[in-house]
Amino acid sequence: MPILQETLAGIYAPQRDEIRQMIKEHGDTVVSQVTVKQVYGGMRGVKGLVCDTSVVPPEKGLIIRGIELKELTDKLPEEIFYLLLAGTLPNPEELADLQAQFKKHMQVPAYVWDVLSAMPANSHPMAMFNTAILVMQKESVFARRYNEGMTKDQYWEATLEDALSIVAKLPTIAAWIYRKRFGKGDPIAVNPDLDWAENYVHMLGLGDPDGDFTKLMRLYLVLHSDHEGGNVSAFSAATVNSALSDLYYALSAGLNGLAGPLHGLANQECLKWVIEVNKKFGGSPSKEELEKFSWDTLNSGKVIPGYGHAVLRITDPRFDAFLAFGKQYCAGDPVFDTVAKVFDVVPGVLRQIQKIADPWPNVDAGSGALLYHYGMTEFDYYTVLFSVSRALGITSQAVVARAYGLPITRPKSVPTDWIKAQVNK
Repeated sequence: MPILQETLAGIYAPQRDEIRQMIKEHGDTVVSQVTVKQVYGGMRGVKGLVCDTSVVPPEKGLIIRGIELKELTDKLPEEIFYLLLAGTLPNPEELADLQAQFKKHMQVPAYVWDVLSAMPANSHPMAMFNTAILVMQKESVFARRYNEGMTKDQYWEATLEDALSIVAKLPTIAAWIYRKRFGKGDPIAVNPDLDWAENYVHMLGLGDPDGDFTKLMRLYLVLHSDHEGGNVSAFSAATVNSALSDLYYALSAGLNGLAGPLHGLANQECLKWVIEVNKKFGGSPSKEELEKFSWDTLNSGKVIPGYGHAVLRITDPRFDAFLAFGKQYCAGDPVFDTVAKVFDVVPGVLRQIQKIADPWPNVDAGSGALLYHYGMTEFDYYTVLFSVSRALGITSQAVVARAYGLPITRPKSVPTDWIKAQVNK
C-alpha cells in the first residue's frame, strides 16, 4: 500500500470514532444562532459546516491544518496537498511517494482532447476546463467501487483515488487549454521528471529561463489551495459530493461556482483597474496622483477592486506573500509598482470612510499583476489557474468528509412569510 494511503488509514479511523462519540454525547449542544440578516445574506457567519483542512480567523488569515500561511510559502503544492489530507507536512519519503502517485496518473485520456477540440474556438477557458473534468467521470474509482458494493468505511479510499487521479492531470489539461484557446501552438508533452508546478510551467510554454516563473507558480498554487469550507466553490463541491456523487461531478460543480465574478474572477478585475490607472498616468503614478484618483473613484460610486474582505480584518497574508515575491523578482515592472503603491495609499484613504470595516487588500489585489509580468496576459485564463490550485483543497475536503462519514447536506429552507411571522412575534 502507498505510504499516503497507509498513513491516512491510521489517522481517519480514530477521528471518525471520536466524531461519532461526540455527536452521541453532545449532539444537541447549540453552536450557532442565525439572524434574519444572515438568512437573507447568504448565510454569512452562520456556523453550520465542518472543515478541518483550513480555517480563516479574521485577525490572522488562512491557517492550513494549524499552520499559519506565512510558514508555508516555501513549500511545494504537493506538500500542501499532503498536509491538507494528513494534518502534517510530509517527510522526504512521504513526499516522494505522493509525487510518484501523481506521475502514475498524469496521462489524460485521448477522448478529453477530442471533446475540447469539438467545442467552439471562443469557448471560455473555464467552460473548457470544467468540461474536461466532467467528461472523465467514466474513470471514477468511487463510482465503480460504489456499484460493486464497497462499505461506507471505504468511501474515503475510493475518493482519494479519484482525487489523486484528477489532481495529477489538471496541469496538463489547463496547459493544453491555454495553448489551444489562445493560439500558443501545439500542446507540450508532460515531463515526468518535473514537480507538479514546474511541469505546469513547462507545458504552458511561456518560457522560464531563470526559474522565477516556476517559483511564482509554486507559490500561487500553494496560496490558493484552500480557504475554509463555506466559500462558493468549496461549499458547492461539498454539497454535490455529500450526495455521493463522485469527485468528477463534485469538483466540476464547485469550479463552475469559482467561475463567477463574485468569486474567482476578482483577480482579473483588480488587474484591469491597475492597468487602467497606468494608462491614465502614462505609467505608474505618484502616490499623490494615486490618492486623488482613489478618491475620484470612490466619489463616483465605484469601488477599488481587491480592497476590503468579508472575513479578514488584516491584510490578507496571501497578498503579503505575493507582495514580497514581487518586490524580490518584479521590481521596476510598472504594473507591479502600481500594485505596491496602491497598498501604500489606498488603506489610508479607505480608513477615512466610516462604513468600511476592513481597508486592507485581499489576495486578488496582487496576484494578477505577477502573472502579467511573466507573460500570462490573457485575463480569462486566470480563473483556470485558480481552479488548478483550489482543486487541492476541494478534493482534500471531500476525502476527509467521506472518512468522517458525514451525511448528505440538507439545510432546511423556509418561506418569507415564515420569516415575517417570526419577526412579528
